[in-house]
Amino acid sequence: MAPGVPAADVQMTLGGKPGGYLGSRRAYVTFLAGDGDYVKGVVGLAKGLRKARSAYPLVVAVLPDVPVAHRQLLQGQGCIVREIEPVYPPENHTQFAMAHFVINYSKLRIWNFEEYSKMIYLDADIQVFDNIDHLFDMPDGYFYAVMDCFCEPIWSQTLQYSIGYCHQCPDRVHWPAEMGSPPPLYFNAGMFVFEPNPLTYERLLDTLKITQPTPFAEQDFLNMFFEKTYRPIPVVYNLVLAMLWRHPEKVELDKVKVVHYCAAGSKPWRYTGKEVNMDREDIKMLVAKWWDIYNDKSLDFKAEDMVIEGEAFAWPSPIMAGMAEPTINYIPTPSAA
Repeated sequence: MAPGVPAADVQMTLGGKPGGYLGSRRAYVTFLAGDGDYVKGVVGLAKGLRKARSAYPLVVAVLPDVPVAHRQLLQGQGCIVREIEPVYPPENHTQFAMAHFVINYSKLRIWNFEEYSKMIYLDADIQVFDNIDHLFDMPDGYFYAVMDCFCEPIWSQTLQYSIGYCHQCPDRVHWPAEMGSPPPLYFNAGMFVFEPNPLTYERLLDTLKITQPTPFAEQDFLNMFFEKTYRPIPVVYNLVLAMLWRHPEKVELDKVKVVHYCAAGSKPWRYTGKEVNMDREDIKMLVAKWWDIYNDKSLDFKAEDMVIEGEAFAWPSPIMAGMAEPTINYIPTPSAA
């Protein structure tokens, strides 16, 4: 692991915004590269946020290789399309867990979206089934995300997998005492709450220059960078599908707000049901729910969804403002023994 960033520095770049250089706006943000079918995921996400009655827009950070037709499609769905340049890690001989992971370092550019004071990042293979706007109101100065699971074979190159240790169930298999302290909490970077900040952005890029890439690319990097400021939030905000068969006791499907279709074969727009675990009834139900939103014409963007402020379009006042916000219960640090 490469040298970390001092905790004080990270806190400084995340918390307290003297000088007012950041705006007060909030937004969701996702990332899109290439001319493939992930654009369907972004369309589905935009419609899902609309169905959940989110008060905030969806910004789509696109690489230059995203075709004009895809950009126009997303704009037609009410998305704010913003082009970014790719970010590449230092060259080394790391075998990434998946070949396409290397381009995901480009997600670091969203820390430079300083016109927004707080954003919620969502991968394109995520769907939002319930309103999560209240996550914007969590205390500033921290990085919020859901803990990942180390029980799938994709993690086979890690010590956690070889030992059978997972922070989702630390008491099932204890971390060996002779190996010292267990690894720090590890989050899934498909969904997170963060604060754009030019200082953090510069530190991220500077740190990347001296950080050797690892199999899980930007996810490993972000876990290292935000280790001291990371705060876990409940699994309902990013249900990684493997939790359904690895940790079913942790999942109450009727309460899940955000589903992450990241298991092999689970992308709704490619779903065949033939891959391992993809013939499960809960998976079929979640895929059908995604399609219900994607195919719902009533959820397509309409110009009247926007209001005019001055000469610019803006989103209306928060729809849910008059409703009581749910309390977010932070997850305590799992036992190390």
